[in-house]
Amino acid sequence: MKLDWIEAKLKEWGEVILRLDSGETLELHLGDTTFDHANNLIHFRSGDAIYYVDAEKVESLKMHLSHFDA
Repeated sequence: MKLDWIEAKLKEWGEVILRLDSGETLELHLGDTTFDHANNLIHFRSGDAIYYVDAEKVESLKMHLSHFDA
């Protein structure tokens, strides 16, 4: 998935859930996430780990409708 698009949606929504090609799901929050465009990586911190995710491994992006202002 395009790193620019993932970054734009996270900035728009504040929180997103990514599904990776491995089947793993990860919840990203705007304040805990940075984007490395030179290496196509998403960096974020959870309560117990620091993650580095290749944006090409992202299969889908999800937002909770409870967070959506329509």
